[in-house]
Amino acid sequence: MDFTRILPEECLCLIISLTSPAEACRSALVCPALRSAADSDAVWEKFLPCDYKSIILETSLSATLVSMGKKELYFRLFSHPILILNDTMSFQLEKRSGKKCYMLGARALSISWGDSPSHWTWKSQPDSRFPEVAKLRSVWWLEVKGMIESRILSPNTKYAAYLVFKLTSSGETVFKGRHVSLNVSVDGIDSSRERRVSLHPRDEPRHVRERRDGWMEVEMGEFLNEYGDDGTVDFSLKEIEGNVNKGLIIEGIELRPKDVDKLWRPLGQVGSFKNQFLLRSHWKPESRGTTRDILSSSRKRSDHSGLGGHTWFILLKFLAELISRI
Repeated sequence: MDFTRILPEECLCLIISLTSPAEACRSALVCPALRSAADSDAVWEKFLPCDYKSIILETSLSATLVSMGKKELYFRLFSHPILILNDTMSFQLEKRSGKKCYMLGARALSISWGDSPSHWTWKSQPDSRFPEVAKLRSVWWLEVKGMIESRILSPNTKYAAYLVFKLTSSGETVFKGRHVSLNVSVDGIDSSRERRVSLHPRDEPRHVRERRDGWMEVEMGEFLNEYGDDGTVDFSLKEIEGNVNKGLIIEGIELRPKDVDKLWRPLGQVGSFKNQFLLRSHWKPESRGTTRDILSSSRKRSDHSGLGGHTWFILLKFLAELISRI
């Protein structure tokens, strides 16, 4: 029996919306009968954050983004960060889960002596998403701080904060063998122990890594945004031991979900269909994004000759509960 021909499209949309972006893409590719439902706005709006409308209204591209279909908008937001808050912060979706990622640009950070041209200069950088980045000329007291409200982050999510930076030739000399302090705290309480690392990639090949956009990053710490209550997350970089510091270029501090693979448990381990519905309903789950981008990022690939196990499992559970109530 072909269940896709029996159930109305509204039911198919509901079923697919309870899976994941990867499953929705897979369903559209391998099952023509599900393509209309799998590509629908009703499905893809469930994968967007619940406050996505207010976020995109803060960008200069709001008119273009609002006019997009929900699937196209999802792909746009995971493949291209958008600038908000007067171009001092960027917003992006994590590709597989639809959870929120933010980067605070250098202008959104508190930088000691940042307004002194003899210590720091502000300049445009062709490979930066922001209009300006901060370039360190020379300071004895290096201190950079940032803050974000936890309520704008995705709830029930483990985040990590990353310093996004570059070293000039003089910076590579100065920071080689020198350690800086990195810290993340939630409401004034350290979320993890302070990290002492070198910003030189040869000193810390496991911690300092090159990004796809050409910048480097180092993890500052991690935290669990459990309920998304009104609170603050603070992060800092310090080197205040009396050394001359120079040659550091700061693009910003990025917050993005960590251990995303652990978010997607096999549905059979979740419990009843009711529990599955409640669990999924809390999940509002770099070239132009494509279906292949999402599918290739999925850790557990199912057989592409048919629907993924997640979709069929939920479909059968839905039908079983429906029949039991007749």
